[in-house]
Amino acid sequence: MSQVFIVTGAASGIGLALTQQLLKQGTKVCACDINLAELEKLSQNLNTDQLMVQQLDVRHVQNWEAVIQKVLQQWQSIDVLCNVAGVLRENWVADATENDINLHFDINVKGTILGTQAVLPHMLSKNKGHIINMASLAALSPVPGLALYSASKFAVRGYSLAAGMELAERGIAVTTICPDAVQTPMLDQQKDKAQAALTFSGTRALTTEEVVKAILGPALHDKPLEIVLPAWRGVIAKAANAFPSITAHQVKRMREIGIKRQQKIRQGSESTKK
Repeated sequence: MSQVFIVTGAASGIGLALTQQLLKQGTKVCACDINLAELEKLSQNLNTDQLMVQQLDVRHVQNWEAVIQKVLQQWQSIDVLCNVAGVLRENWVADATENDINLHFDINVKGTILGTQAVLPHMLSKNKGHIINMASLAALSPVPGLALYSASKFAVRGYSLAAGMELAERGIAVTTICPDAVQTPMLDQQKDKAQAALTFSGTRALTTEEVVKAILGPALHDKPLEIVLPAWRGVIAKAANAFPSITAHQVKRMREIGIKRQQKIRQGSESTKK
């Protein structure tokens, strides 16, 4: 019997790539996004018995309740929730606005928590289920220039790890995915911004396919509390977080590396190539 997935942020980036791969595998998917026009492109030439498209603003409980109700009415089950929807606005701390603050925490943090809580009544009634929450490498170590994004992803990771430990005894797994920079529209918006230079300080960006492979491979099969992509960058990020005073002295050098990569990308180099 095919599993039933709910995927948020399904109109672009990782959410879109994940939805497309799930559909290729014959999985039933409720694809959700606030951008309904882009979502509806998914349903062209596809079996509607396999795909449900739902406009969803993850910030609102009522929106979540409506989606959950429709999925259960049609398929009577929710096996996996993938909270992928997220936003990023690069900004120096002194320039951040109230709207910037609300946007990051309402969508990245509140959206993830509300989604998790929305599926729990059904999953708890079955004593099984899997929730996959998208954090970031920025959830492992603070990123100057992306302070709000980093703080919001720290919150996503902290909540997800605690929830995973708490819910494991009820048969429900929670896995946090912490990828480095991924080639998505979100990355494209950062290539011209000095505030985002540290995003480009790695050797290359991940592809959406690499992230999807991790979700549909080790995340689903092994149900770990956390997956960091790539693992070696995670080790560095966690070490940097453990010794912030030492790390602070390396920021200038890492920003210079990032600026050079930004320049190469603007000149036509592929972000996913070393």
